[in-house]
Amino acid sequence: MAGGNGAMAMSPHVLIVAGSDSSGGAGIARDVETVSAFGLRSCLAVTAVTVQTHAAVEHIEHMPPQLIAAQMRAAFAANMVAAVKIGMLGTTAAMEAVGSVLTSYPNVPVVLDPVMASSSGRVLLQHDAIDALMSDLMPVCRLVTPNLIELAMLTGLTPALDEGGARLQGEALSTMLRTGVLAKGGHAREGLPAVDLLLQPDCPVLRFEAPRLGGEERGTGCMLSSAISACLALNATLEASVAAAKQYVFDTLSMSTQWTRRSDSG
Repeated sequence: MAGGNGAMAMSPHVLIVAGSDSSGGAGIARDVETVSAFGLRSCLAVTAVTVQTHAAVEHIEHMPPQLIAAQMRAAFAANMVAAVKIGMLGTTAAMEAVGSVLTSYPNVPVVLDPVMASSSGRVLLQHDAIDALMSDLMPVCRLVTPNLIELAMLTGLTPALDEGGARLQGEALSTMLRTGVLAKGGHAREGLPAVDLLLQPDCPVLRFEAPRLGGEERGTGCMLSSAISACLALNATLEASVAAAKQYVFDTLSMSTQWTRRSDSG
């Protein structure tokens, strides 16, 4: 048993720093599922416990910041953490706690999904925490993955309606942070392909396009950022990681859509 635990500790892990979702549709449940699909193990630092269904967030209990930091330190001590995925943080104190731990591990790539609101519209990030997110945490990340609504909030602009607008806002944010930004185009106008833009300082813009699938699916942002983190943990480049992660999300949603259609027709 001890030998097995030692082998487990020496295998690459993705440290997931995020909130729970009692419905299983998003948050840590989605993160662990995704990392496992890439053949890797997860370790956890729970930032918040939420009570939610697939339709609404009913209650949020934020973890004490010192407890978040202690979980992260224990995860790093116990395992070979090869990448970090950050999801819901919620408060300035949580961001400070996470940032304080990450400064000790500058060579571990960090992917941040700036979770600001749930799919049902419930605010998940305190308004006064946005400045701390941008000044203290985002600059130490390898990649930040905002959707168009989050991108607008971070740049102080109105949500982009097309690829050109998303590119301008993403470039502005990447230049400001001096880190990579993946502007996710899922909230663009209906009928357009789903185009994500990877913007990095002093690098050409890269487009990742996929057909837009019908219907609503929760947790897609969690899936994408976790998949990117898993690929980075496997030593893939950032560009290859984004491409593989976007394909994974598309394939997963395609299978889900096909299963739903078969169930409805039966």
